[in-house]
Amino acid sequence: MLNNILLMAPQSGDQAGGGYFNLIFIVLMIVVFYFFMIRPQTKKVNDQKKFIEALQKGDKIVMISGIHGRILKMNENGTVEVEIDTNVKVITEKSGISMEYTKALQANSGDKKSS
Repeated sequence: MLNNILLMAPQSGDQAGGGYFNLIFIVLMIVVFYFFMIRPQTKKVNDQKKFIEALQKGDKIVMISGIHGRILKMNENGTVEVEIDTNVKVITEKSGISMEYTKALQANSGDKKSS
């Protein structure tokens, strides 16, 4: 379909407005890329950053690796001490905590408390 559109575009010598079609087409492609690829990705990065900053001691989390745990201590160097079982602690980077799964875990634990 894209080939048909490009083939139907007038050649530069055929009409005076032929160059405008190509320019409008390129601008339209840039706008589509921005709204469908760039903008959602930057929003996701900003949401992840806010989520990491809002973490507190005692929050139940899921790491990107799939390990579930509870935050014991927030270290100043950007790491987090996580308890994954009784007397089993690991230290991980804050960036290793998954926002999507942690929110799902918190939503599920909230549903169980209310029932």
